[in-house]
Amino acid sequence: MERRENQTPQVKITKVVVEFLEVAITSIVFLKGVYPSGAFERRRYMNVVVHRARHPQLRDYIHSAVIGLQPFIEKGVVDRVVVIFFNNDNVPFERFVFNVTVNQSYKMNVEEADLEFSLRSFLLKLPVSEPLSKALPRDCRWEITAYFRSLPQSSPGKQADLWIPTDARQWDQPPLITPIKSLSSEPLNLQVYLEHSNILKARQQ
Repeated sequence: MERRENQTPQVKITKVVVEFLEVAITSIVFLKGVYPSGAFERRRYMNVVVHRARHPQLRDYIHSAVIGLQPFIEKGVVDRVVVIFFNNDNVPFERFVFNVTVNQSYKMNVEEADLEFSLRSFLLKLPVSEPLSKALPRDCRWEITAYFRSLPQSSPGKQADLWIPTDARQWDQPPLITPIKSLSSEPLNLQVYLEHSNILKARQQ
């Protein structure tokens, strides 16, 4: 294993980002009420009360998904990580988007505590954003999808091999976007926002 002091800034940044994504995605699934509240337990992360999935399959799905993205986020290949909720017709109903960019040119030492402090504000913002989202239809399903800036040439590890092309349907119209929180810094840029279908607005015009 690479010694901590020999790790590049990109490795350190990505480690914090991946841990944050796992917690944030779990929080979104909890807030949307996809599963009973008893399926989660309260934990503290970055000195913020968050929720952790009790069910091993749910917990492992989220963990495996974000860990599988780690080498791609580190190399700046990932554009967006999206939590998509589908209606009964398998059409996207709502999307929580994490637009993440790790600065590939950043060479300075990364203070993980400072980075975690910046990301902490996102975890505080997510519960407040719940009124901005829409009530889910019954029997909906959800998935984690990643959008790449370019196709990876090789799989850096076994976890990365878990990612397969998606057949999720896309919206015909550009979505309605509701910003939630953004971070712009030298080592990391991150925007979190909601996307909803624009089809009703398009019909009214």
